[in-house]
Amino acid sequence: MRSILALAVTLIPAMALAQDSAQGDVAVTIYNDNLALVQDVRQLNLPAGVTRQEFPDVSAQIRAETVSLAAEGTEIVEQNFDYDLLSPQALMAKAVGQTVTIVRTNPANGAETREQAKVLAVNNGVVLQIGSRIEVLRDDGLPVRVIFDRVPPNLRARPTLSVTLDSARAGARPVSLSYLTPGLGWKADYVALFDEGKGQIDVQGWITLTNNTGTTFANADTVLVAGAVQQVQQPNRYQPPRPTNVRRPGTQSADREQVGDFYLYPLKSRTTIANAQQKQVSFLDVTGAVGSKGYEYRNPWLGTADEARSADTVLKFSSAREGGLGDALPAGIVRVYMRDARGQPQFVGENSIGHTPMGSELALKTGEAFDVKVRPVVEKRERITVEQWKTTSRYRITTPDGPITGEADNLERETLWRTSMRYTLTSARPQPVTVDLVQDGLGNYWRDTRLIEQSQPAERRSADEVIWRVTVPANGETAVTAVFDTRY
Repeated sequence: MRSILALAVTLIPAMALAQDSAQGDVAVTIYNDNLALVQDVRQLNLPAGVTRQEFPDVSAQIRAETVSLAAEGTEIVEQNFDYDLLSPQALMAKAVGQTVTIVRTNPANGAETREQAKVLAVNNGVVLQIGSRIEVLRDDGLPVRVIFDRVPPNLRARPTLSVTLDSARAGARPVSLSYLTPGLGWKADYVALFDEGKGQIDVQGWITLTNNTGTTFANADTVLVAGAVQQVQQPNRYQPPRPTNVRRPGTQSADREQVGDFYLYPLKSRTTIANAQQKQVSFLDVTGAVGSKGYEYRNPWLGTADEARSADTVLKFSSAREGGLGDALPAGIVRVYMRDARGQPQFVGENSIGHTPMGSELALKTGEAFDVKVRPVVEKRERITVEQWKTTSRYRITTPDGPITGEADNLERETLWRTSMRYTLTSARPQPVTVDLVQDGLGNYWRDTRLIEQSQPAERRSADEVIWRVTVPANGETAVTAVFDTRY
């Protein structure tokens, strides 16, 4: 409908639209999952009795069923949310069946001609009846404008909440309006500068606010909540990244306010969150935290390779109070930089973290090592008897709840296997490196996979994985062998 969008629209009498916000003292609480709580305290002079009060400049996406309004000596009778906003398209659509004035300007001499036209339809274009002829309003480059004599009463210049109040007395008083709205969100991003030589990491944390509510929130007291609150029937809501990069969850209490089980991140000063805007503010600035680079290779169960594969490059650091970042970290993306030989920071990779408590140990994959390789090979896989299986029961897994015996009913019917693995690790680096070699996929229904032989000690981190911390000499190689007994 470009023909209408390109037209000048005139109202008689001309309607002056207020540009200043009607909001009062605004506080906004923003959650991770496209949800915000808006609390707006406005000073109103209310007459006694039943009156209708309008609250413009509310969110265009307000969830009207969540509105709460409180004023001393006042009761709510009824409320309506008027979201049919004034626009050229809306004006023309509301004018169907009515008469408007079409003004055309002769480009040669500037003379104007006016005709009365009845709007018949607005469907992918405007159909008019002018006298006895039917005409389609075209965008043919000639100056044309449409004059309306009034604004329909149900069109609003701004999203407006209309509330019918019954006030026991007349007078000025604060009226507190609160509601939930989608369209406001935030996320965290981190910029990390890693100095491998010093074993230190500097981290800057940024909050990015996004406002798509259709309304600007002026000079708002803003609080951010880390975590996804439960909402009914919200299948497309934002889900924070799973904390797969947390090697050990922290147990330290952060010096932050909490509400329920959620951490709060208040902005240091009030800010205006403009509609259709992204705003960034800093919330974390740490220099000289302990950081280190490592290598990790994770092999799936029965993973075997014809050629060596690159180990992952992993950046390790902590959110602990001592030596770490010293804060609970909201979910976000960590972008890592390192300085080159000229001292210029160069981007070396990024990864995501989940909501991470203070005191956690993190290990972020930033890329793959060019010159540190691992080749896993299944050397032998053979059937074993029930008697052989029972003789290796001393290698059964021990959990916090006690050992898992693995002696299930009908064991004679199981297919039992013994698998021999060899992992060859090589490095072309001029100094020794340590590779965390992880064999995962060991967990099964019975959680009783056994590691019965190994060329060097491993750590059994869970029923699903074991890890060897393998030192590979400079410009050399190291081999690790292991034998597993499994039911599969």
